[in-house]
Amino acid sequence: EKLKKNLRVFADNGINLVLISLLTGIFAGVVVTFYNILMSLGEENSTKLYVLIRENPAFVPLLFIGLAAGSIVIGTVAKFVPMVRGSGIPQIEGAARGKVRFKWYVTMCSMFAASLACVFMGYPAGAEGPSLEIGGCAGSAVGTLLKRNQMVKRLQIASGASAGLAVAFNAPITGLVFAMEEAFRSFSPQVFICAALSVASALFTRNGLRVAVLGKDSVGFAFKNFNFEFAFDGSGALFCLWVVLAAVIVSLIGVGFYYAVFASKKLFKRITFLKGTGKYMIPFFLAGAFGLITVYSIGGGHDFIQSLATNGLGNIEIEQVFGIGLILSLVIIVVIRFITSVLSMGCGVPCGVFIPMLAIGAGLGAILSVAFQKGGMDPKYSDYLVIICMAAFFTCIVKAPITGIVMVFELTGNFTNFLPALIGIVIGYLVGMLFKTEAIYEKNLEQYIKDNKIAENFKKERVRVFIHEHSKADGKAVRAIVWPTNG
Repeated sequence: EKLKKNLRVFADNGINLVLISLLTGIFAGVVVTFYNILMSLGEENSTKLYVLIRENPAFVPLLFIGLAAGSIVIGTVAKFVPMVRGSGIPQIEGAARGKVRFKWYVTMCSMFAASLACVFMGYPAGAEGPSLEIGGCAGSAVGTLLKRNQMVKRLQIASGASAGLAVAFNAPITGLVFAMEEAFRSFSPQVFICAALSVASALFTRNGLRVAVLGKDSVGFAFKNFNFEFAFDGSGALFCLWVVLAAVIVSLIGVGFYYAVFASKKLFKRITFLKGTGKYMIPFFLAGAFGLITVYSIGGGHDFIQSLATNGLGNIEIEQVFGIGLILSLVIIVVIRFITSVLSMGCGVPCGVFIPMLAIGAGLGAILSVAFQKGGMDPKYSDYLVIICMAAFFTCIVKAPITGIVMVFELTGNFTNFLPALIGIVIGYLVGMLFKTEAIYEKNLEQYIKDNKIAENFKKERVRVFIHEHSKADGKAVRAIVWPTNG
């Protein structure tokens, strides 16, 4: 009798959860893969469009008329579907923790369409945040359609979110770590197994679909040609000092980014033009103007980051803005991306800011690399400094240091010489703590709950429960249990 009971518990808590997680990964893999293929096409075509308009200034008025119309439509979608405001990451984190409820089909379709529209209009939008939310919606769909309880649904939302991010980056460990460190904030075995299975099945689905649809396998790392030269000698020790200085500078700018985002949120709340949808014209008009200045202001920023790679030679070659020189061109691009990313988060444009934030950090790293080379830094360290600054900027704002360190190596394909990257990421985290910044997605989630008065539907209670033998809570720490949210 005891053996039968144990087998039944294993079937309920083990096999069923494994199968559900695999289904979540497959569903997330299909939807997010097609989403990212369309995002790439949108970024490519919007870049061509802006180049054409730049060569034919007579079309500029038509561009801004189209941007005005598109921004109002997107603003209307964001008004009626609050789950798609911003990147969607804070909302899906709240859903994974049981704080936010949503209809998966409404959120998935709205984010899919709205964020794609942003990219086709040339907005500097990344695919990673929406991919994470779409993946979370896929997890919610599987849990809902199979009529699972709230505890399983929350597990699948977190698993689908990690699968969505992994598919977008083609980086399984980054997706898995981000889900546990940031989305679920739990490293329990249950969360790990479900997320790992979803990530694995999602990436198998992704690669299979890309071969079938595009006729080629896309298994490579996100950023190539970055060379991590580091040796524990005199030049290596000197480079670590350059890393400390660069990380401090970049992190201070990250602190400025953090406070600029929440200052812009306050400003946008005061704009009531066209019942609040008119405020979306501001970031879109600025993005349109910036797109006419440089192609590096369009899209998520992957191409910009890739253009900073020198393969260890130290000579950064990018398309210069109005031919004014490398450093000034980099400064203009970084300032443009800083402004558009702040406005995106402040206004709530349905688009990803994950890669745009990385692009800002990488751009700052490139500026410092050029400056430091003139001060005596060995050019062979240029690539490494760019990536370290990218991770330090991200860590300062998002407060996810483990994701930062994993991302540095998984997205570049170089798994050696951890020390300089670790120094930069630790400094980024400490500078954020010094200036009392919170994790930006966590802060956005708190504001989302407050603005939508979600907290009014919850109340705190103290309960005493009995743990049955072989139950899901048997032998586990309280923090490792995914507690149900529906009583």
